[in-house]
Amino acid sequence: MNQSLANRLARLEQHLKAENPVLLEVLPTYYKFDKILRRMGLIGRESSLASRISWWPLISVLGTFSSGKSSFINAYIGEKVQDTGNQAVDDKFTVICQRTSDTDANRTLPGTALDADPRFPFYRISSEIEKVAKGEGKHIESYLQLRTTRNPAIENKIIIDSPGFDADDQRRSTLRITDHIIDLSDLVLVFFDARHPEPGAMQDTLEHLVRRTAKRTDASKFLYILNQIDTAAKEDNPEDVVGAWQRAMAQAGLSAGQFFTIYNEAAAVPIENHALRERFREKRDTDLARIHARIAEVELHRNYRIVSFLETVAKEIEHDVLPQLKAARGRWRRGVAVIDVLAFALVVAATGGLLYALGWTPPEGMFGFDWMMAHRMEAGAVLIAALVMAGTVHFWARGMMTRRIARGLPEAYGEVDLDLRAAFLKGTRWFRTIFRRAPVGWSRRTATRLQVIRDTVAGHIQNLNDRYADPSAKARPVDLPGEVVTRAAAVEGEATGDATQEPLKDV
Repeated sequence: MNQSLANRLARLEQHLKAENPVLLEVLPTYYKFDKILRRMGLIGRESSLASRISWWPLISVLGTFSSGKSSFINAYIGEKVQDTGNQAVDDKFTVICQRTSDTDANRTLPGTALDADPRFPFYRISSEIEKVAKGEGKHIESYLQLRTTRNPAIENKIIIDSPGFDADDQRRSTLRITDHIIDLSDLVLVFFDARHPEPGAMQDTLEHLVRRTAKRTDASKFLYILNQIDTAAKEDNPEDVVGAWQRAMAQAGLSAGQFFTIYNEAAAVPIENHALRERFREKRDTDLARIHARIAEVELHRNYRIVSFLETVAKEIEHDVLPQLKAARGRWRRGVAVIDVLAFALVVAATGGLLYALGWTPPEGMFGFDWMMAHRMEAGAVLIAALVMAGTVHFWARGMMTRRIARGLPEAYGEVDLDLRAAFLKGTRWFRTIFRRAPVGWSRRTATRLQVIRDTVAGHIQNLNDRYADPSAKARPVDLPGEVVTRAAAVEGEATGDATQEPLKDV
């Protein structure tokens, strides 16, 4: 482990000691996992699993342009942190967190503040942008900014407001950041604008944020919000508007209990019919309460996410990474072996031909061994030359097959960007035998160590359950952040609603 990484992890330990001692107990398990990954070559000495995950409760807000993302954030925080408007107001990812200084004014800091600070989830994101859009990594200011507020509503939380999805200009670098945010987030709020379906942008959002996420193991962290639904009150059948959106979401793979309809009272269109207005308000208030309850639970979910993350990576290694590395090594071994056999046959034929051409043939009645002893100097020279030729061909074959197969392996795979190419290359260095079938760093002992880590993770989960739950009903839950217990319990029955139900059924 290099000094830079050691310093970052030391700062992380200090933060967790003050903010969340429960997670401090998990760090040693991360360090043990690092040793396995480094031996396999899946991460470098300058990296750690602990540095590839957000240890802060993270809420991301995504969606189409002018869908009310910033207005929702301002309303939740209780002050105007983000600019709002009917057109695209901000084209950057904005990270919002609480500050501890005594100054009254909120501050906006450049993207460098995020890219260079390992405490934020965008540490060194410029290098990731550079991989997908060459030359863009140096323009980090065009992608990120940091805003701070003293409002206690987001204490110990980070909120990320994203630029809207644009069907006509969706840069790969922007999507790379979006994917990075999704992977790290504990809660993802996806906004749609009920006023403007915007088929192009909507389809892009459905594809990237609904269809592609429906099969994720953490799909439950996505909440899909149809905002500004008050505009549907002007329709003859407002339930048809909601139904059309619900069908589009369901066709994209949305599961039950994740679709909400809300609007901002301050910006709402007047609803003249009193009964209709009350129905809209009642539905909005119910859905807002459910959304706020999920936000309140984010710190609790963060703890489970960080612990279960190790189990996720362990499964990824066993079920995805190892099979790919074994298959790649198998192709490499077979390719080298075939070339070695052909080379050996050619060398033998060439050696025999050379001996014959030089007239080094045993006379009649003399056995080959006797002749070899009589011409051992000449035969030795020919044998050495043959071995040199065979060795040269062998190492050429190793290098050629290594380069060919390595090109097909990813440098960033899975949720933590494991480097399969580097792992394969580490196992094909010149001093590594081709007779070993398993990838470098993997053995029965490694498998045992990985199982020990998984057992330790199960123990961490049980500790969290003992801390936050009471299966035997002998004590009340304790130490939950904020009002998670009461607010979560208040909406527990509503959180299992069906996504295909009609939110405005009574309208």
